[in-house]
Amino acid sequence: MKKKRKGLKIAGGIVLAVILILAVLVGYLTIREYRPKAVEAVETGNGTDSLDIGDSFTILTYNTGYAGLSKDEDFFMDGGTKVQPESKELVENNLKGITSILEKQDADIYFLQEVDRDSKRSYHIDEQEYYEDALGLTGMFACNFKCDYVPYPLPPIGKVKSGLVTMTSLEVTDASRIALPESFSWPVKTCNLKRCMLETRVPLEGTDKELVLINFHLEAYDSGEGKIAQSRMLAEKLEAEYEKGNYVIAGGDFNQTFEGMDKYPIHNKDNWVPGIVGTEDIPDGFSFAVSDNVPTCRLLNGPYSGNYEDSQVYVLDGFIVSDNIKVNQVENINTDFEYTDHQPVRMEGTLLN
Repeated sequence: MKKKRKGLKIAGGIVLAVILILAVLVGYLTIREYRPKAVEAVETGNGTDSLDIGDSFTILTYNTGYAGLSKDEDFFMDGGTKVQPESKELVENNLKGITSILEKQDADIYFLQEVDRDSKRSYHIDEQEYYEDALGLTGMFACNFKCDYVPYPLPPIGKVKSGLVTMTSLEVTDASRIALPESFSWPVKTCNLKRCMLETRVPLEGTDKELVLINFHLEAYDSGEGKIAQSRMLAEKLEAEYEKGNYVIAGGDFNQTFEGMDKYPIHNKDNWVPGIVGTEDIPDGFSFAVSDNVPTCRLLNGPYSGNYEDSQVYVLDGFIVSDNIKVNQVENINTDFEYTDHQPVRMEGTLLN
């Protein structure tokens, strides 16, 4: 009986210790939670090129997957097992490959998502600095994931600092981080993403109008309510800028597919299934600029098979464009998912009179 009581005391002590450790961790994460303001100024880049009404331009959106989600990788949130790539060399190779794609596209404007600046999962490489050095441009950064220590899964994700980067050779007069509605409640939100829009404003020669560029990455893993709220706020922002007479392009990773785009069917609905965004979700005067010539994202439940039948793929990336911009071409660039789980989307447009 004494041995039994002693065993119960030991077990109780272990349980109590675990509870105390968890309480301390939750308390620490709550105190240290990233709490950005609704709108925060972002330092503008070093672009000097000008843009006039009637000019044409190119813009590229690319979710870089923190250079850690190349073709042989999987991810635990998608049904895989991995938390981070197994070596710093792999991340460096992916960065080199992503950069070669950006250089080849030679766009006037780049929207990048999932760019790490100081994260355990990407071996604390400053990826923004890497892209800046390669392209000779100063990027504008809006943080959307910042946590001293993400405690899940096992092994844990650890420290994360990541976000959106917009790079352009065009002159930018103002840039802002605009917070989007949060998708999660306490305590999960303490170590989760804080989604946002990265707004940059480009003056147009000979007019008081602006080209307003909005880079975004909407919610992926919530129940759907957060993504709906974020999409609604994005639509309100687009409408407000359009009413001012500005030219507006929003682009990035919707984490939703597009109404009527059924070229790449869902193989298994037990896996992650994206929602659908349609024309009723965007204001009058706007349209989607998207393509299905190749998919833009793959499911990370396993390595990429090399074909769309054995690997689940989607079209989740693209643009929303105001009707005072003529869309000349939209093309998804085929990279065979070599360096990240997304493929870039390139758009060519013209500012109409």
